[in-house]
Amino acid sequence: MEILISILFLLVLLLVTNVLAHYIPFIPIALIQIAVGIIVALVAQNFTIEIESEWFLLLFIAPLLYYDGAHFPREQLWKMRLPILGNAIVLVLLTTIIGGFFVHWMIPSIPLAAAFALMAILSPTDPVAVNGIAKRVHIPERIMNLVRGESLINDASGLIAFKYAVAAIVTGYFSIQSATTDFLYMFFIGALIGVIGALALFWIRLHLRRIGIVDVTFFVLLQVLTPFILFFLSEEVFHASGVISVVAGGIIASIIKEKAESIIAQEQVVTQHVWSILTFTLNGIIFILLGLMLPTATNSVLVSEEIRNSVLILYVLAIGLIILFIRFLWTMLFNLLEKQRFKNNDISTIKDHIITTLVGVRGTITMVGILSLPLIINGGGLFPERQLLLFLAAGVILFTLIMATIFLPLLSTQEALQQSNLMHEKRKMIEHAIHSIQLETVEENAPIALSLTNQYKAMLLNIEREQSEGALQTYKQKILEARKLGMELEIYYTNQYMAEHGFNQLTQSEINYILKERKDTLNNRSFTLLKRRLRYFLRERKLSKLPANAIEQINHTKKELIDYVSSSIIRHVRETKDYPSDIAQRVEMHYRHLQYASNKMVPSNQEEIKEHLALIAIEAQRSLINEWYQAGNINGEVAKELRRFVNNLESVILLEEEE
Repeated sequence: MEILISILFLLVLLLVTNVLAHYIPFIPIALIQIAVGIIVALVAQNFTIEIESEWFLLLFIAPLLYYDGAHFPREQLWKMRLPILGNAIVLVLLTTIIGGFFVHWMIPSIPLAAAFALMAILSPTDPVAVNGIAKRVHIPERIMNLVRGESLINDASGLIAFKYAVAAIVTGYFSIQSATTDFLYMFFIGALIGVIGALALFWIRLHLRRIGIVDVTFFVLLQVLTPFILFFLSEEVFHASGVISVVAGGIIASIIKEKAESIIAQEQVVTQHVWSILTFTLNGIIFILLGLMLPTATNSVLVSEEIRNSVLILYVLAIGLIILFIRFLWTMLFNLLEKQRFKNNDISTIKDHIITTLVGVRGTITMVGILSLPLIINGGGLFPERQLLLFLAAGVILFTLIMATIFLPLLSTQEALQQSNLMHEKRKMIEHAIHSIQLETVEENAPIALSLTNQYKAMLLNIEREQSEGALQTYKQKILEARKLGMELEIYYTNQYMAEHGFNQLTQSEINYILKERKDTLNNRSFTLLKRRLRYFLRERKLSKLPANAIEQINHTKKELIDYVSSSIIRHVRETKDYPSDIAQRVEMHYRHLQYASNKMVPSNQEEIKEHLALIAIEAQRSLINEWYQAGNINGEVAKELRRFVNNLESVILLEEEE
């Protein structure tokens, strides 16, 4: 029961942090989640979560790295194989060795092997933190691909180096030959298991389809279980690197997906939605857990009188700076080596090197690894300076995150992106909306779908002509003015018609419903939409109890009313010269269209269908913005600007009729 409560509590915190991130977008969501975790840990002192490194890697890191491997652009992975491997292996070793000597020199009470262990577990960059940074600021694509690529591999190299440094402390024995052999075995056997395992699981899926098992949910579950199966086989059966195994499996899965997409298209769509939910949940919970762990990990050192807190902070700053300095030097040296030996003509500036350095933040891999330090070594002694090592690791994680948060926005090129008019993105969004309408089009709604598509195509034409946002706002305002004028006249002539003819209470109720519905179409706020849905439900429930002849009479009356009101309004705006000509023209064309439509279907049904299709298109655009944001293609400010554009577009589409 306690485990279930803890899981539900973490999910609630995940939702809360995402709401907070919406209101304070200038702070990365990772820092918000860490801060919330720390606050909860301090307030609820009895709430503790113990995390074992093995199940953490299996439950969180395996699926996330598999997903990243499957979605990493393979051509970039191959093109940048040398810098990625350099950062993932050589840089990890340099950070471990140089940083280890520095820590031992600065804090002599930490043995050299323990210093190596600390720097080894501080070497891997965190893929989740990297993706979180990319959502907030615009980072050059080459740098982002490099950091994402190295984060797929350096978890394995860092954990192996950490494992042997800890073993040297615990046992007092270390062999460089044994460590090298083990690393090569774990790397290559892990990759082989990932490739063979992914191919075998795909063959199993195809075989099951041939024998008649075609349930999409079954195959989606099998795909989601793939990284867990690969990680378990690699770690527990073959004692290789589960991290490398899931990355290799993810890359093979992406190749298979491209080759077999036409065969299993529905499965791919459902799988993508499931993975979106899974990665969203795991990414968020990882940083909340990190925040929950920090107070416990650092409390004993902070309350101890052996080292002053100010000195501890200086230690953290010094270690954090040496890690960044080593990374900066390596980035510069490798870039020079690429130009001289490998004839790489890509131009990299000092600013690019600084950005590459700052993006390499540390995260939960470091925290979980350092927490796995044993309490006792062989011979019965305590692990040397264990609590101090925990504090230093936690401090460096926060240091790298804060440095990236402060300085990356200053160095990134997001200003140029924000100043652009985002025509390319807006065009893609409208094209996506048109595609979503086409997917929903059937014979019954084809005329309205075509009308709505034509509206979007007109909007697309305006975008391609680089019509400004201000012009769209002006266009929207003119439509709104015309509809408000039409609504005033509609109410007047409807009341006149009802007074002249006299109707029973049921027919009057239906006419009042139509008026309220048409008036509320001018307001697309969430509460109004909810009110309309409730009103529509109650009205349909009432109509369902009426006999067929009563419904037929109501529909006949509504048709006559629409003809009368539309004709009266058209005559009124023609004869009256008090209105601007463009407004009068829009009013006339709107009611001519309404009059024509009344001969084809019930007007309220037409409005419902149009609104349904329009909302599907709008939701498709919002989902596309979220997809771009999650992938790091746009930052928070750009996403906010695009959402504002969608809101304006929504108002125009729902107000305008095809002219």
